[in-house]
Amino acid sequence: MQKSSSASSLGPGGLDLSQAFFKSIHNSAPPSPTKRHIKVSVVGAGNVGMAIAQTILTQDLVDELALVDANPDKLRGEMLDLQHAAAFLPRTKIHASVDYSVTVGSDLCIVTAGARQIAGESRLNLLQRNLALFKDIIPPLVKYSPDSILMIVSNPVDVLTYVAWKLSGFPSNRVIGSGTNLDSSRFRFLIADHLDVNAQDVQAFIVGEHGDSSVALWSSISVGGVPILSFLEKQQIAYEKETLENIHKEVVGSAYEVISLKGYTSWAIGYSAANLARSILRDQRKIHPVSVLAKGFYGITGGDVFLSLPAQLGRGGVLGVTNIHLTEVEAQRLRDSAKTILEVQTQLGI
Repeated sequence: MQKSSSASSLGPGGLDLSQAFFKSIHNSAPPSPTKRHIKVSVVGAGNVGMAIAQTILTQDLVDELALVDANPDKLRGEMLDLQHAAAFLPRTKIHASVDYSVTVGSDLCIVTAGARQIAGESRLNLLQRNLALFKDIIPPLVKYSPDSILMIVSNPVDVLTYVAWKLSGFPSNRVIGSGTNLDSSRFRFLIADHLDVNAQDVQAFIVGEHGDSSVALWSSISVGGVPILSFLEKQQIAYEKETLENIHKEVVGSAYEVISLKGYTSWAIGYSAANLARSILRDQRKIHPVSVLAKGFYGITGGDVFLSLPAQLGRGGVLGVTNIHLTEVEAQRLRDSAKTILEVQTQLGI
């Protein structure tokens, strides 16, 4: 069912309409070899996958976009809906298929597909179903795009990023989870709202598990370059640790609130994933809190575990992990978060 964004250009008698429309230019120079053709594939045409696809399109990040889903009707409908907006979007070829061959030659493969939790189902059972699903997704992506970078968005993202790494055989720098990039955006928004400043002026990270055991790095928060806790102490401004903890709790609970109100989250994760894609595809070397292989960092030991750390991203994937200062309490909470993920991970048997 593979379709491209353009209809057949052959007219009556096999005449190529594009050639008939434009006068040929003899001895014209070939396309510039410095212009890189960028292709991204999104696996999963649900609310999250389509929010990511739509945001990537509107931000002009790619020359070619491929969509893959198990539901051919939904997939074709989403493809056509995007194609019909061609006059309002940057020129991008859009393909869709249930066959993974449509992803061939991708620079970045974004996986959003995942089994939904059934009422009363254990987290481990949900993970086992997602493991079976990933065994059908990751190998064909690797087959058709052996040099690509994998970005996992499906939840639980940290464990599934580990699963993708093991199934792909890729070096760890080319397997990234969306992790706490969105959590950190929520964190920055809440701090900015509390202080009545622009969120872009707030530097703040949530690290660790994308979930209940995440860690707020209060000691490294700065606003306009000013370390916020040091500033409050020097100005002898009283602040309640309970207030800080409540902001973190609001970050953790915000996704649940959105889901309870509208049934799912989509737009914020769409912008978050596109933000990561931009840093990777444009080689921006920006620092993002994303799920990476964390063993050996900040005293994390005991096994291969993926969790979010501030990492520099570029065309090579993860270029390095920032050596950010942590208090002993923050470091211990991060190690505890790693243990929480490992306990679940070891039960998967891969």
